[in-house]
Amino acid sequence: MSGSSNVAAMKKVVQQLRLEAGLNRVKVSQAAADLKQFCLQNAPHDPLLTGVSSSTNPFRPQKVCSFL
Repeated sequence: MSGSSNVAAMKKVVQQLRLEAGLNRVKVSQAAADLKQFCLQNAPHDPLLTGVSSSTNPFRPQKVCSFL
């Protein structure tokens, strides 16, 4: 029993390795350049960089209504 399960496990490993060997690789320098370009292209729309206006901020402190 353990021999057949061992063979099945090894077949799964070989299948996974074949799948990974067939993937197209990208150089790290190219991936970094693409990531930098993406970040710079989307920077104007990033609220962490540009901030959020108080009128559209859903997390702004709620105004307290008080009666005199």
